[in-house]
Amino acid sequence: MSTLDSYETTPLLQVPAKKRTPLPWTQIIVLVLVQIAEPITSQVIYPFINKLIAELPITEGDETRVGYYAGLIESLFFVTEALTILQWSRWSDHVGRKPILMIGLSGLTLSMLFFGISKSFEGLIISRCLAGLLNGNIGVLKSMMGELTDETNIAQGMALMPVTWSCGATLGPVLGGWLANPHERFPSIFGQSEFWREYPYALPCFVAAGYCAFAFLLTLFCLKETVEVGKPRDQTLVEENALPTRSGEIPLSLKQILGYPRVVVVVVNYAFLAFLDIAFRALQPLVYTTSIPNGGLGLPPPSVGLALGAFGLASGLFQTFVFVYIYEWLGPKPIFRLSISTYLPMFILFPLMNLSAMHNGVNWLTWVEIAFQVSFYVLMDMGFCTINIYIRASAPSNRSLGATNGLSQTSASIARAIGPALSNSLFAVSRQHNLLGGHLVYAVSAVVAGCAIVMTNYLPKDIWHQESTESDSQ
Repeated sequence: MSTLDSYETTPLLQVPAKKRTPLPWTQIIVLVLVQIAEPITSQVIYPFINKLIAELPITEGDETRVGYYAGLIESLFFVTEALTILQWSRWSDHVGRKPILMIGLSGLTLSMLFFGISKSFEGLIISRCLAGLLNGNIGVLKSMMGELTDETNIAQGMALMPVTWSCGATLGPVLGGWLANPHERFPSIFGQSEFWREYPYALPCFVAAGYCAFAFLLTLFCLKETVEVGKPRDQTLVEENALPTRSGEIPLSLKQILGYPRVVVVVVNYAFLAFLDIAFRALQPLVYTTSIPNGGLGLPPPSVGLALGAFGLASGLFQTFVFVYIYEWLGPKPIFRLSISTYLPMFILFPLMNLSAMHNGVNWLTWVEIAFQVSFYVLMDMGFCTINIYIRASAPSNRSLGATNGLSQTSASIARAIGPALSNSLFAVSRQHNLLGGHLVYAVSAVVAGCAIVMTNYLPKDIWHQESTESDSQ
């Protein structure tokens, strides 16, 4: 039997249908409010980052060079996060989830404050590196969600995580576009202060930092610890909800975890999804703000913020009200494959938008094309719900859940570090040297999407069950 066949057949285990366990909504809501801090802080800069970079001396007034430096800024968070997120996640298995979350929220708060008052490219670099080094929250949050759910309600619980990201991805760009240059947009309130003229992008960064501080207090006072350090796992407060332990109660080493083929398959698929997602997200504001002759649409920051917010809002509503039913109807593998496949038309729509704008300006046709992108993006976002379920099921044991999530997030962070720098640099090179008519970046992105579609073949049709875990590691 081939490797592919074994992955396909391993989880096909007949299990009795179980009644769905109610979610512990109080803790889930707290978890969601804490998680939303990260997408707000990561997305709030997108409406104005390209304009900010263009105003710095480093570009020497050349608009075509903005993509290089904007891509670097967008990548740095994930570069530094990749260096530490696995260790943060593993520490959370030993010292508890809450201390790690509070360290991460502190890092995000300080980073956004510093970013808002940075007047140099070096200052922007330092602030993004600080955020990445101190932040390992997403892996820890996924572990907590896995511990607060069981096999009957994990799809419902995990569906909330990309919904939360979508809410933050909606709010962040809207705040960034709406609050940038407050002395011009709200002169009666901010016009008299020289500070807002000197630091026109400080206000959205300060608002994002304020939310992170709120999330820190929420974690400190309201979020219950799901790992009772020093006690057997069966005494923790979530044991009756958590999935059964599958390989003992001692956290496994990284080498042992990587000995499970299912973990490797899930990690690679997640890395592909993360790369495509961040490459698309990096190209969006770049294409939307770049002038039409240089391959973009020439939209102002407020319009960019509203457009990016529409993506998050539409996706959030869809995941909230529709995903669980589609998951129960189709199962995880078809959904994930569909999710990856949507990147092909989403990337192809970028040059089509520019082409229509070159001939007719930004008109109704351009906005129809953006609406199509939104529709495909909604379908794509189901992939994150699904891969989170795969990650949770692939963990060798409950005490290794943090490390497994950390490993998957490390791979995603590496992919997200490469994505913006590569896509934005390819955009700049494509335009400067007129490669494939200036559209080489989209062709390369489509090829990567094709490789990701092939990789989905190695995922099982159904989620693994604990009974098959031991044989999987042998």
